[in-house]
Amino acid sequence: MTKLKWRAAARTDAGCQRQRNEDNYYVSPDLRVFAVADGMGGAVGGAKASKLAVEAVEKQWTDNPPPQNGRSDIQKWLLETVNLANQSVWQQAEEDASVRGMGTTIVVGVQSEEALEIAHVGDSRAYLLRDGKPVLLTNDHSVVQEMVRAGRLTEEQARINPYKNLITRCLGHEERVEIDHTPVELKARDWVVLCSDGLPTVLRDEQIGEVCAEHEEPEQVCEDLVKLTLDGGAPDNVTVVVIQYLDEASDNGSK
Repeated sequence: MTKLKWRAAARTDAGCQRQRNEDNYYVSPDLRVFAVADGMGGAVGGAKASKLAVEAVEKQWTDNPPPQNGRSDIQKWLLETVNLANQSVWQQAEEDASVRGMGTTIVVGVQSEEALEIAHVGDSRAYLLRDGKPVLLTNDHSVVQEMVRAGRLTEEQARINPYKNLITRCLGHEERVEIDHTPVELKARDWVVLCSDGLPTVLRDEQIGEVCAEHEEPEQVCEDLVKLTLDGGAPDNVTVVVIQYLDEASDNGSK
């Protein structure tokens, strides 16, 4: 099996219609842990919730970094980390009346030598881009996507549905939260994009795949994805973390 290298980049923008950016992201210094969080609960609460969530991920990486090997051990670390992030947001909302009711979505990836373990809550997403073709790895926890999965709406109808931002699950609203887990086997020339819902609100999945196929560097992909979203009106904050996978013979700044 070819040993993989990877490199990553990230970018966030408030968008064209929001005064404040309520998204936050985290990329660990060893390029093994990646997170995107999209807050809700008012301008102050939303930004605080997403910040608390990614800070909890960062603290866990600092105090108790994920195992280097062992898929089950990595999965256990990942789920524990997301639970800690939920606890952090929930406890602050319980203690501070000014941000009561705040919450945040989250998508977190933890990298091993050949796979990315992904956990998510809410409608922040993870995509795999392979040979220019996008595969959505996560299922949105939202009213509209539940209707799509039940066959009551098409994907096109979902894009313009007035309730498309109404989520059914997030961090911080309950002491315990149900977390979805997705393992992804990877190969050289794959890309993974973690993003807040501000990206797919504007760009179709095929456009995300085309951007990855056009570039050689994750920084370029981040730049173009955010630019295209802004050019499309960006009604929401937009955040992307882009991971590029290379074979071991490839070079330059990769893990």
